[in-house]
Amino acid sequence: AGVSTQSTGAPVARGKKAKRTVTKYTLDCTHPAEDRILDPADFVTFLNNRVKVAGKTGNLGSNIIITKEKNTVALNADIPLSKRYLKYLTKKYLKKNNLRDWLRVVANNKNSFELRYFQVDNSEEAEE
Repeated sequence: AGVSTQSTGAPVARGKKAKRTVTKYTLDCTHPAEDRILDPADFVTFLNNRVKVAGKTGNLGSNIIITKEKNTVALNADIPLSKRYLKYLTKKYLKKNNLRDWLRVVANNKNSFELRYFQVDNSEEAEE
């Protein structure tokens, strides 16, 4: 009898626990924050208002935690959240603040983004 309860009960519980992985994304806003053109605290509030959980905004609960650490924004999610969606929201924030012409969102490793300035060539403009 003990074997049958183990074989039916345990794998289901293990499967559910395995799906509950915490994904952690970081957004490095160091360069624009040091130049005072972007406020990481404002960006955190934007993300808190805009991230959708089950198709609804303002439904974060304890599933998604967004924090600010100096000039980086950290996002911890218990539920599946794509990195692409985070990039989309970051671009939306930049567009809203008219920073999209100067900043770009670049992945610097598997689960983090960085806000970088566009590399502008001044050599052509100097010749004219």
